[in-house]
Amino acid sequence: MRDDRFCNSNCPFTRAIGTIGNKWKPIIINVMGTRSMRFGQLDAIVPHISRKVLTEQLKELEEDGLLERLAYKELPPRVEYRLSEKGLAFLPILEHIKEWNLKYEVATIPKETD
Repeated sequence: MRDDRFCNSNCPFTRAIGTIGNKWKPIIINVMGTRSMRFGQLDAIVPHISRKVLTEQLKELEEDGLLERLAYKELPPRVEYRLSEKGLAFLPILEHIKEWNLKYEVATIPKETD
């Protein structure tokens, strides 16, 4: 859910956090990368997100110009999502965040057992 107090702030950093600042949006953007994806694919790949929240987040990402929704006039209807130019420009920032986390991460990742 978007917080309009952040999005309407005078501070550019606060506005940026209002656009991408919840836990799901950066994950969705990272999962999509440079490919187009359908809702079902995103639902299967993004961990622990409900379909309702995924729908809301996709709508907000589209409203904020980070995502493009492509609806094809077919039967059955087909919709694909892809990052816009603005969304693609955010990918290197996510890479820097991942690098920062790897460098300073304190907690160890538990190993999966077979």
